[in-house]
Amino acid sequence: MIKGKKQCGRTWLGLILLAALLACVEGPDLRSAHGAPQADAESMRSLKQKYQRPQAVPYPVDNSHSQAKEELGRKLFFDTRLSRAGRSCATCHDPGKRWSDGLVQPVGSEQQEFARKTPTLLNSAWLSALMWDGRADTLEQQAMMPITAEHEMNMPVALLLERINALDDYQQPVRRAYGGVQQITVVHIKQALATFERTLVSPRTDLDRWIAGDAQALSTQEQRGFAIYNGKARCSACHSTWRLTDDGFHDIGLASADRGRGKFAPPQVVGMQHAFKTPTLRELNDKGPYMHDGSINSLLAVITHYEEGGIARPSRSPEMKPFTLTGQERADLLAFLRALDRNPATQAATGQPED
Repeated sequence: MIKGKKQCGRTWLGLILLAALLACVEGPDLRSAHGAPQADAESMRSLKQKYQRPQAVPYPVDNSHSQAKEELGRKLFFDTRLSRAGRSCATCHDPGKRWSDGLVQPVGSEQQEFARKTPTLLNSAWLSALMWDGRADTLEQQAMMPITAEHEMNMPVALLLERINALDDYQQPVRRAYGGVQQITVVHIKQALATFERTLVSPRTDLDRWIAGDAQALSTQEQRGFAIYNGKARCSACHSTWRLTDDGFHDIGLASADRGRGKFAPPQVVGMQHAFKTPTLRELNDKGPYMHDGSINSLLAVITHYEEGGIARPSRSPEMKPFTLTGQERADLLAFLRALDRNPATQAATGQPED
């Protein structure tokens, strides 16, 4: 009974300290009415709701999930025979590297370096636009792009269909997925790959546990970092929702000639010049590289970039407003960002305790 009272006391002390902190943080989500503790608690509950994970993975009406379709998509995803260069989708989207490749600049089929970093496929079921420049609207549309691109898998559609339909090991998986059809089509390939990719969802982390009500899942410092993330540093202006992205396109003032979304937008839409899709911070690693071009290699340097505001130009996002953190605030924000990838599975692998 005494032990229970001590634990309860620690929990309430943590809540009181957090409420006091939140009362000082800027931003409408974290302001309290007259500084009342009850208002602080309500503000925190409201804020946490914005980061709650959904209960199920969404699938489009015209490409519903089936186990057979998912298995066919997995087979296609890892098959180097879909390429004339001995590559597969997993060459760049490696499950051992957070479904990316960990490279600053990926290397193509002709050994040329790409100008943009490989984004993760995790949580892509929720994406409203794909690729760094948003040129694909759906996973189905995106699925064939790397397969047919000369600098990636370099496989023309006609040759792809001829090759797959000639492979004995595809006949049964195709029939199971598509009701006895004899020949796989481009539509089948797109649907199967997209179905498999929608199953790639980030595991639950300590952040999710904390959002769900486990007050001990994040340390006091990490909770202070969460307040700074949503307040003074304004990270949540773009890195919002449970996936920590707004799926929008922003010019964050990087020194790059790449026009990004601007290549597909009318010239008069100035804000899309040098704009790139906001990456998810789920599965964020502590080693980089970061940004669409892999140009920043530490989380501290990322924070510094946002504090300074980036290059001033007409297309720079209005969200890029310079600010200054204290040394303690910067350390707290770093602690929170480093906690984003922490979950019981990774902790067990590294021998770290869960709490």
